[in-house]
Amino acid sequence: MRVLVTGSAGFIGTQIVAALTASGHEPVGYDLREGADVRDRAAVTAALADGVDAVCHQAAMVGLGTGFRDAAEYVSRNDLGTAVLLTAMAEAGVRRLVLAGSMVVYGEGRYACGAHGVVRPGPRAVSDLDAGRFEPRCPECGRELTPGLVAEDAPADPRNVYATTKLAQEHLAAAWARTTGAGAVSLRYHNVYGPGMPRDTPYAGVASFFRSSLARGEAPRVFEDGGQRRDFVHVRDVAAANVLALEAVAPDASFTAYNTGSGDPHTVLEMARALASAYGGPDPLVTGEYRLGDVRHITADPARLRAELGWKAEASFTEGMTEFAKAPLGS
Repeated sequence: MRVLVTGSAGFIGTQIVAALTASGHEPVGYDLREGADVRDRAAVTAALADGVDAVCHQAAMVGLGTGFRDAAEYVSRNDLGTAVLLTAMAEAGVRRLVLAGSMVVYGEGRYACGAHGVVRPGPRAVSDLDAGRFEPRCPECGRELTPGLVAEDAPADPRNVYATTKLAQEHLAAAWARTTGAGAVSLRYHNVYGPGMPRDTPYAGVASFFRSSLARGEAPRVFEDGGQRRDFVHVRDVAAANVLALEAVAPDASFTAYNTGSGDPHTVLEMARALASAYGGPDPLVTGEYRLGDVRHITADPARLRAELGWKAEASFTEGMTEFAKAPLGS
């Protein structure tokens, strides 16, 4: 299968290209670093014209960002870019798409109250965050909540600009699939990490920040109290999920989302300690700082991806963090 991979020179894209090649497919790279912008209709059309069977859409502006002032850039790169790509695919007759989705579309994760069952807390108040009260409370009674795993049918509740654009990408893909009789899959990535992860930038993930700090001989700075629960999934496992999804997606007017995580949640502080220990650097520093727009706990259940496509994460938390602690970072 000949597969156009947008964002092919990026952190995840390079691993997908390698995994496709190892599986006997023919990846076709398309990346902004090489002058190929998904917002360029003519360039996308030309890239699709040479016998492309499917598209793996990884190109995006990622991360929480630096505030609302970059909202227009996020929407342009992520949503306008996706719309241009899908329009070109419709005209070229390419009917298979795998999209780099994200667990950020859920907002806060799944919570249960002992008195009111499953509840959905609203955004955390600045006054609570300033006072070091980081855990969401029951919106009915104010009790502490128990976090759990989110399934794909949970309501979407994006809490920042990036999350909003990732949800819009899914809606565009679903509309394209219905309109053209195509098939689209969104792999809702959890916290992807691994060799080649971009080094310390405003848009890098928390694992990259910690790893970059250790490389400078500094202690990883952990926001809040470090108790935020996340699912850290290795980039090679994410690449393998993309290959399986590309092989399974069918042009049948359908859209399916899959949670793509290890199924083994850990706190941010646990991750920082694992990296520091494996690297041999200073212990993490818990700062109490916070970022507005961050959610407290978000871990999702990958059971659907396992059941329908036979995928499961192979890299354990300890093995993956040990490798990542010594692996080179990207630019």
